[in-house]
Amino acid sequence: MPTAGLTWLIILLSASVTAITGMSISAISTNSKVKAGSKSFLISRSLGPELGGSIGIIFAFASSVAVAMHTVGFAETLLDLQQSLYPENELQVVGMVIVTILLGVALASVEWESKAQIIFFFLILLSFINYLLGTLLPTNPSRQATGFFGYQGSILLENMVPQWCGPEGSFFGMFSIFFSSATGLLTGTNISEDLKDPATAIPKGTLLAIMWTTLSYLGISATIGSCMIRDASGNMTDMGVWNGSCLRPECQYGWDFSSCRERGSCLYGLSNHYQAMSMVSAFSPLTSAGVFCAALSSALSCFVSAPKVFQWLCQDKLYPVIGFFGKGYGKKHEPLRGYLFTFLIAVGFILTGDLNTIAAIISNFYLCSYALVNFGCFHAFLSQSPGWRPSFCWYSPWLSLLGSLLCLLIMFLLNWWAALIAVLLILLLLFYAFHKKPGDKPCFLSFLTNVNRGSSVQVGTYRMALSYLVSLTNVQDHVKNFRPQCLVLTGPPSQRPALVDFVGALTKKMSLMICGNVVLVSEPQAIQESENHVNWLNVRKIRSFYTVISAPRLRSGAQSLMQVAGLGQLKPNLLVLGYKQNWQEVQISAVEDYVGILHDALDYNYGVCILRMPGGLSPATQHQAQVSLHRQPQTLFQSRQGWRTVDVYWLSDDGGLTMLIPYLLTHTQKWARCPVRVFVSSPREHQKAFEDLVALHWLQKPPPKGNLESTSLNTPAPSGYISEQDLQANQKQVYRNRAILRQYSQDAALIVMSLPLIPRSACPGALYMTWLEMLSRGLTSPIAFIHGKQQDLLTTYCQ
Repeated sequence: MPTAGLTWLIILLSASVTAITGMSISAISTNSKVKAGSKSFLISRSLGPELGGSIGIIFAFASSVAVAMHTVGFAETLLDLQQSLYPENELQVVGMVIVTILLGVALASVEWESKAQIIFFFLILLSFINYLLGTLLPTNPSRQATGFFGYQGSILLENMVPQWCGPEGSFFGMFSIFFSSATGLLTGTNISEDLKDPATAIPKGTLLAIMWTTLSYLGISATIGSCMIRDASGNMTDMGVWNGSCLRPECQYGWDFSSCRERGSCLYGLSNHYQAMSMVSAFSPLTSAGVFCAALSSALSCFVSAPKVFQWLCQDKLYPVIGFFGKGYGKKHEPLRGYLFTFLIAVGFILTGDLNTIAAIISNFYLCSYALVNFGCFHAFLSQSPGWRPSFCWYSPWLSLLGSLLCLLIMFLLNWWAALIAVLLILLLLFYAFHKKPGDKPCFLSFLTNVNRGSSVQVGTYRMALSYLVSLTNVQDHVKNFRPQCLVLTGPPSQRPALVDFVGALTKKMSLMICGNVVLVSEPQAIQESENHVNWLNVRKIRSFYTVISAPRLRSGAQSLMQVAGLGQLKPNLLVLGYKQNWQEVQISAVEDYVGILHDALDYNYGVCILRMPGGLSPATQHQAQVSLHRQPQTLFQSRQGWRTVDVYWLSDDGGLTMLIPYLLTHTQKWARCPVRVFVSSPREHQKAFEDLVALHWLQKPPPKGNLESTSLNTPAPSGYISEQDLQANQKQVYRNRAILRQYSQDAALIVMSLPLIPRSACPGALYMTWLEMLSRGLTSPIAFIHGKQQDLLTTYCQ
């Protein structure tokens, strides 16, 4: 066994860990409103629900195992009182009976548990007083035979020298066993929902509990180490046999226990008898009752706290399986299923029957959770969040950091492989939570769900993003680093899912995407739907920002978006919009606005991309104002395309954007097998054909020039604003180009074509739309018209 000095060191080290953790919890609890969920709740509000959930799982499991430890301790004490070796499996039977009684108390009512704790407290206090009185009573030969000689300085000095029992005895081995008895000092956070003022009660109650229990542990170890020797036989025959060579403390009283000490057959003394305190006490049954009450009190406390943590985890919907155990019953939503789950875990560990092994496991898991509590408090300080304003006066972030490192160090000193397993388990739970995201699955407590906790992780992410964004301002643009950063005129994103998916496939995890919605001034209520649109994008797993702007007309709103969208280097350089399917049915001003947006984009140094789908961009069954999170329409860009081709008609050199877009698309998982065929215009004498490059000499000119003023309003034309003369003059060329598309690209997965733009005064918008309409009408494949901003984007000639 360790010396009295090492025992004090173990107590003080345990107290240091719990005191630092207690101060960290006090700081967090005084910074925000505290609800149910214990330490894991506090971590989730500090570091985020993902980390809080992973710690909650470990803490709830440790609390469930602690039920088994305290129950086994109760059973061992009970059987030791029988003064005989109990038969095999009797310890497990008694333990299971006790834990079943605890289950009944928990299922009956939490009020019963509270009343029982009060009774336990007074009995423990009486047994402690009974023990102290017993140490002051005069000794007698019968008590001396069991190793008790009253307060003696020589006994204390003798007990200061370490004497380990067996080769496995060590300081940290003893620490792992003792530390489990210090974990109950933070029980106040487990019942935070039952406290009238948690912000005041948790700091006071926790620190006072740590102080008084530490003093109690030190007092008991000092008193019993001063009046009882390590080894005694209990035989009166060992009295009066001193031969003069005995130098031990008992020798001066005429006792010599060297014979049983040498044989290893001593049954009494501090090293051999678990009921040493009872023998010292004034009335031993009262001390035994105190031991029983302490074990039952701790077991019942853990039995109640573990299900509440499970219930809180379900509230944040972090993990799908445990949600079954979080269902609440009654007015207070008691987690009855959680009680049964805790009961099953406790029974499993009771069956092992090894108290020391159970205690070591619990110590490791508790230390792991304490390390994260302290780190969470330090990280909240490190994030420099304006919302981190704890009112606890003794709070020190550096002390929290020291506590976190101390817990981590002790974990690996106790058992390195168990500590490694605990760390890996946390990382696994973190990976799952961050990957699945809280709140994705339904829960019995979904009406309480709100996983946005304003954590320090969010603050840290903001600061890091801001720092990187500012540092990008000093980075010069280079062709090797170019990537399309898209401003997509989606309107409500749910109304154009194909357009959203197309751009999402291009930008996913590698560049910027902003969905822009221009709301007319006459429809201000549409601005209030922004949150629904963002949720729709998140459910669809589209990594995009969403912005909305109010304007009197579509064009003026688009102009504003192109000027203000983005920040620093994260600024769009490509405008993506859908093809105006109903351009023949609207007023000519709307057509001119649409075509004018294309010219505006070039003026603002944007590239342009127009996507036309065979069936249109908007789902036919969805109302314009409807945003459905659960009914997600499927589009072409969400499915695998197999070996269908992506045909690129590169008609003019726009810097390479027309080539870059299909290249990026085919590097996504869904389009990876699609071969890219490039069609280029070439004079007849230079016509060549290759496997992936086809030269076509008859693709020649952009849309023809026309004069809006010369058109006749009475001339029958697609929009009523194009003269018959202009149509006939350009019809032959358009039909020829359309025939080429049908000949080569009828079965293509996607057609990409250069979008020629001529000066806005040379071609009216209606004539330009007619050219696009006649070219792309009737195609069974989606077609994307692309026009770059004449910036070199290909690295073929780049140094």
